[in-house]
Order: sequence, then structure tokens, then C-alpha cells
Amino acid sequence: MEVEAVWVIILGVTLLAGILSGLPVMFVISGVPVLIAFLAHAFGHFDVSYFQAVPQRIFGVMENRLLIAVPLFVMMGVLLDRSRQAEFMLTNINRLFGGSRTGLALSVLFISTLIAASTGIIGATIVALGAISLPSLTKAGVDDRTASGLICASGTLGQIIPPSIVLILLGDQVSNAYIEAQQTIGNFAPDSVTIGDLFAGALFPGLLLVLLYGAFVVFRLRGQSGNAAGKPAGHGEIGAVLRGVLPTLLLIFAVLGSILFGVATPTEAASIGVAGTILVAAAQVSPSSAKSAALTGVLALAMLVSSVTGLLQVDFTTGQVAFTASTLLTVALILLLIAGLAWHGLVLARAAILLPALVETLVVSGMIFGIIIAASILSLVFRGFGGDEMVAELLAHVPGGPYGLLAATMLVIFLLGFILEFVEIIFIVVPIVGPVILQADINPVWFAVLIAMNLQTSFLTPPFGFALFYFRSVAPSRIRTVAIYRAVFPFVIIQMIAILCLATFPALATWLPGQLF
Repeated sequence: MEVEAVWVIILGVTLLAGILSGLPVMFVISGVPVLIAFLAHAFGHFDVSYFQAVPQRIFGVMENRLLIAVPLFVMMGVLLDRSRQAEFMLTNINRLFGGSRTGLALSVLFISTLIAASTGIIGATIVALGAISLPSLTKAGVDDRTASGLICASGTLGQIIPPSIVLILLGDQVSNAYIEAQQTIGNFAPDSVTIGDLFAGALFPGLLLVLLYGAFVVFRLRGQSGNAAGKPAGHGEIGAVLRGVLPTLLLIFAVLGSILFGVATPTEAASIGVAGTILVAAAQVSPSSAKSAALTGVLALAMLVSSVTGLLQVDFTTGQVAFTASTLLTVALILLLIAGLAWHGLVLARAAILLPALVETLVVSGMIFGIIIAASILSLVFRGFGGDEMVAELLAHVPGGPYGLLAATMLVIFLLGFILEFVEIIFIVVPIVGPVILQADINPVWFAVLIAMNLQTSFLTPPFGFALFYFRSVAPSRIRTVAIYRAVFPFVIIQMIAILCLATFPALATWLPGQLF
């Protein structure tokens, strides 16, 4: 065995020990490779000049415009959570379906899908589902095992249903890996892989997963009658449901629609989402602001449609702003829109929501970007030991050709999901195996969506499945931790079935991007 391979093994074992020790993952991923590299340098087995590339890599991460969408989407989720908009939706939907076991369980799945498409924050979703829906499910006669598994699994849908932070981070890494792979085989002008491609590609697989969850719930609760937990919904309750769900549906349409129809980039769509979330959250915390929030939203929508159709535009044809009637009207409407957003932002600030939301967004985003930078340092040290060449040589001996490599990679990602978070897996595994696998005739969008669905299982697999931790924090004492593990097992199997369906029928991920883009 070559000496570099020995150091790579030492690096891997030390990393695993550091992660299992309970130390912050960001410091383990960045610190351990640096220590191992300097130790190897002392024996003359590592060239520390590799570290000269660290500043360039850090600047590359911070200058990546695509990653600007990450804190914006985080901000959307935090605002919707702190304004209790998600809780409001859950409460009213539960009341609407309160008399039927199956109907109530499916309503939890439905509302989870809406929350996934609007926030994507697992912790907030599962805590809200556990606190609000679990008592209703229990009262309706749904057994604890089915209810626990449904809540944990439904809360993870935000990782595959766009807009998803997982897809944004994957898009950046898969795009880089695809370009490197194509240049290696002599294609110096490959088609780029965009976040819009991944959002469109993940839409049908995400909905397939929702359908499989729903079919399993119906199967588990078949033949069981409800406990008549509530009276049939009246007009007032239906109106409350519409008031709770409609703003979120419009928000989802504004964000996803603007991306899928080519109106805005993912970063621009994320900013649209934050603006819309400010209006929705302000209307939720201050009912007196609901009308002004609705008017501001209508104004924003009208301006968006008008700019797309060319009715409103700023004239730059002469090389400078021409103060035509259209330009002046556009500027006036933009100022009015900014004033409306500022007013509703002030409403959130007075309700003590805006500042805590900004702080939480900074903390979550800092954690994500810290792991990204740490993973880039790990990747640099790994390549310094020649690890990328070792992986390429190892994968070349995997039976089954490119698809055998893909299957082996999926297995490794699934196993890593037991001990690592999705961010670490993305920025450790994809840069290593992606350039090798994507040299074959494998669609990068299909490859990315397969990984995204695989990563979703990491939130449900013990011992470090975060969905399990979040649900444990709100579950009653009668539901033991071991029972929660057993409850999510069928849903992990369902996720694996969905992955097999996607692997068998790649068109589930490739058809819609091909039609839209």
C-alpha cells in the first residue's frame, strides 16, 4: 500500500472519530485535515503549498451568486415559522378534517407538502406538526406508531420538494462536477446545470413520494372508522382554511413559478419569496394589516406581469435613463412597493419577529457556509494526498460500469446519512465521485435528484436523524424513543422504493426540465 493511501485512511478514521466525539462538525471537517496534513508534512508526505489555494476557495464560495439564495430561503422559513403562519394552516386544516382518521392523516400530509414548498425547515415543520397535529390524530383514533412515522416523514419533504436548500447546494456542486467531468473527456463547452433544472427535476419525484406516503397511510388506516372528533366543517371554517392556505399557495406559485417559467433566477425568486413572506407574516401577526398586505401583494404581482409583458419598463435605449411616461410610472410603482414592504417589515419588527428572524437566519446561514468552507479545505487536503486519483482508480474496479458506480455511491451516501448531515455529505462526496461518474452518459439532473432523495433518508435514520430528535422534543412521554425509530422504518422503506422508481424511470426527473428549458 502506498504511503499516501495510508494517510488517506488515517484522515478518514480521524474524521469519523472527531464527528462521533460530539465536537462541532464544522471544526472537525476543517481542523482534522489541517492537522493531518501538517503531520504528514513533518514526515515529508504532504506539500503544504496546497494551502495557498484556501483563500481563493473561500472567496469563491462567498462570491458564488447562486449561494445567495440560501439565506433568503432560510429567511422565508424562519419568518413563516415565527409568525405562526404554518401553525395557523395546521390548526384550520385539522379542524376541517377532524371527523375522519384517514382524512385527518391525509390533511397532515397535504399541509406538510405546502409547508415543504414554502419553508423547507425541518425543525420548525416537525415541531409544529407534533404539537398541533399529534393530539388531533390521537383523538381521531390514529395509533401512535402511524402518527409518529407520518409526522417525522412528512416533515422531511422540504428537502426534496422545491424550493429546497438541499437542491441549491447540490446544484452548485453537481454543476462544478459535471463541467469538470465533461472537460476531462474533451467537451469544453458543456451545457450548464442550473438550479431551475433541479427544481423542475425534483418536482415529480417529490410528488411521487407524497403519493406513496398517502397510499401507505390509507393502507394502514383502511377499514377504520373515525371518532367524530368534530362537527362537519361550516362555511366559517372553510373560509378560515382558505385564508390560511391561499396566501401560502400564492407564495409558492410566486417563487416556483418565477423560476420554472424563466421569469427570475433562483436568487431573484428567493428575494421575491422573502418579500411575499413579509406580507404573509405581517397579515398573520396583525389582522389589521391584512388588507394593506393584500394590496401590496397585488401591486407586486401586477408589476411582475407588466414587466414580463413589456407594459412597464425603464428605457435605457439611449445609454442612459430616458424619463418617459413608462419609466416614471415604473419608478413610482417601485417606490410605492418598497414603502409597502417597509411598512409591513415595521409591523413585524413591532411584533418582535423581524429581528429574531434575522438573527436566526444569520446563525443557520453561518453554519451552512461554515461547513461549505470547511468541506472545501477537506477536499483540498484529500486531493493533496492524491485521494481523488485513488477514488477514480477504486471506482474503475466496481462491477457494472457507470451505473455500478452510481449504485455504489448511493449506498455510501445512504450509510453516511446515519452519522453525517446533508451539507457535509454534499460537499464531501459529490466533489470526489461526481467528476468520475458524470464522465459517462448519465444525466446530471437525474444524478442530483437521486442524491437529493437519498439524502432525505438521513433525516429519518438513527442515531443522528434530526427528524427523530425534533419529534422527540414534542412527543408525549408515552411514545418511547425506540417506538419512534420503529415508526419511521416503513417510511424509510418507502423512500427507498421512491429512489428505485426514479432510478428505473429517469424521465421522472428529466422530462419536465427538458420541456421547460
